[in-house]
Amino acid sequence: MKKNKEKVINKKRIDTKTKKTNSEETKKFKGQTPTQEGDYGGRATEEEVATCGKKLQEVKNEIKKVVVGQEKVVEGLIRGLLCNGHVLLEGVPGIAKTLLVITLAKVTGCEAKRVQFTVDLLPTDIVGITTYTPDKGMEVVKGPIFANFLVADEINRSPPKTQSALLEAMQERNVTIGKETYPLPKPFFVMATENPVETSGVYFLPEAQVDRFLFKILMDYPSKDEEKVIMKRNMSLFKFEDFEIKPILTPEEIVRMQILVKDIYLSKEIEEYIVRIVEATRDNQATEYNQFLEMGCSPRATIGLFIASKAEALINGRNFVIPSDVRKVAFEILRHRMILNYLAQSEKVTPEKVIQAILDKVEIP
Repeated sequence: MKKNKEKVINKKRIDTKTKKTNSEETKKFKGQTPTQEGDYGGRATEEEVATCGKKLQEVKNEIKKVVVGQEKVVEGLIRGLLCNGHVLLEGVPGIAKTLLVITLAKVTGCEAKRVQFTVDLLPTDIVGITTYTPDKGMEVVKGPIFANFLVADEINRSPPKTQSALLEAMQERNVTIGKETYPLPKPFFVMATENPVETSGVYFLPEAQVDRFLFKILMDYPSKDEEKVIMKRNMSLFKFEDFEIKPILTPEEIVRMQILVKDIYLSKEIEEYIVRIVEATRDNQATEYNQFLEMGCSPRATIGLFIASKAEALINGRNFVIPSDVRKVAFEILRHRMILNYLAQSEKVTPEKVIQAILDKVEIP
């Protein structure tokens, strides 16, 4: 009981310290404008940001009707959607990973399709195939990838040959079937789930595939109180339709929000901060934990921190980025882009420990 009280007190202290830091950073960066040569883009108006923030809050509230808790995961998925990126969601079976993304698709007015990855799944089962029928001749049968939201369930159960079928779609937003290339609908969002528990009958995702995911989000068990609610509000007692989820957004509004994210102001000081964080992953002497790194992060990590921090600022109702935005998205951006060595496995060092050490070391502007 005493330990639980201490945890609550420590959490309150951390939250108070975070709020104070955010307030100080907000005062410092609020007055800056993109007038210096080399500053990227303009600045979205406060009215645009406020309207967007209100809509996003409505989206979160609607998702809560179905999904209990997991606020950080919900924010991460919304952030990934705003960035026009893709998300790799890792967690044990049965914690509502698939339900969450289907609910998000419904709330955002988008079409969602689900593919269960198995060892015998073929690339054509995902993208489609050119086939011949006697009455119609040669015709293209499009696969489930032609949707706004694609749920790639247990993606690590298929071999790399099948996993790589997503590469062109995720990067170029196009799919080639036979000799023709077809554009995918906008927005296009891939959320792949990964089961970290089993090792039999699973395949590691190739580095080129993992790097295409903007975020890697870890989904944990719900709290005790949340699980009580889940027990009473489960899918054995209710159908998905019983929750009466209503669409808050349209695909067109999401595309406009993605454009608005690009207009969130990011100063040269923040740019320098982002670059220093990523560079620190490549320096073996940067922190005591860098000795456990086989390879640091690629420039995609820099690009990811750049756009994700803008989306985080928008979610928080600001038209400018502060260092706290960068620190908050750093774990989701960096954890799957750094490769740990065998020493890290023996010492049970996780990517999160390395990232935290780097964030503590790199000077905050």
